[in-house]
Amino acid sequence: MAEQRPWSHARRDVRASFERAAASYDAAAVLQHEVGRRLLERLEWMRLEPLRVADLGCGTGRQTAGLRSRYPQAEVIALDLAEGMLGEARRAQPSPGMARWVCGDLAALPFADRSADLLFSNLALQWCLDPAAVFAELRRVLRPGGLLLFSTFGPDTLGELRASWAEVDDRNHVNAFFDLHDLGDALVRARLADPVMDCEHITLTYPDVVGLMRDLKAIGAHNVTAGRPRGLTGRRALTALAEAYATFRRADGTLPATYEVVYGHAWRSPADTGEVAVPANMLRQMP
Repeated sequence: MAEQRPWSHARRDVRASFERAAASYDAAAVLQHEVGRRLLERLEWMRLEPLRVADLGCGTGRQTAGLRSRYPQAEVIALDLAEGMLGEARRAQPSPGMARWVCGDLAALPFADRSADLLFSNLALQWCLDPAAVFAELRRVLRPGGLLLFSTFGPDTLGELRASWAEVDDRNHVNAFFDLHDLGDALVRARLADPVMDCEHITLTYPDVVGLMRDLKAIGAHNVTAGRPRGLTGRRALTALAEAYATFRRADGTLPATYEVVYGHAWRSPADTGEVAVPANMLRQMP
């Protein structure tokens, strides 16, 4: 893992980036929408009848609509760090009154303990620098027997772009992402039960590296690693990047951009009430 900047700084930067990208997000977020659709499909495997569902990092609300459709009797809460994203989500919903919209932080949820039956998060966890702490926060909000279902990116993500930038300079131009096994361990440390992790690789193609960079900017993808470049990238560096990336060109003339998509789910055990039982005879012994 590359060294990460403190979350308090990264949080402000990520929020500002997604505020700027809110209006352009849907047109460029082909991968995000497809992964969200696949994540929703995984709910077909789960035996769950939630009364309260939270879509954490809801973006423009595509998955919020899917959750409302799947669980019409449930209260659905959509949370995002960026007000602009929530504004786009509200406008896109045919019946906006059927969901609650909350501007908040995935790492510090403005929800009561044991208040949700399902926490759903599509491609938002990668913006959090301490997944174990985030999972502990999510466990706090889950009711006993509740489910956490999420997707995020793994370390193979944008490997072509990372390797190409490495030919240009020694700065961190691409985010570092947590390994599937590290995330599974973090779920265990957070005392979430029966964690299941898997991953797949999805490749998008572009005619040139400029198209990839444009899409990353349009969705608000933001580099939170320490040592990242400041300011605009010069023309000479972009030319060198394009030349390095050209070594990945496929037979059909396109350039690949590979994403490692990590999926995970875990439960708060039905027996995990958060309460501690103290035998009465021990109470009698206390002064």
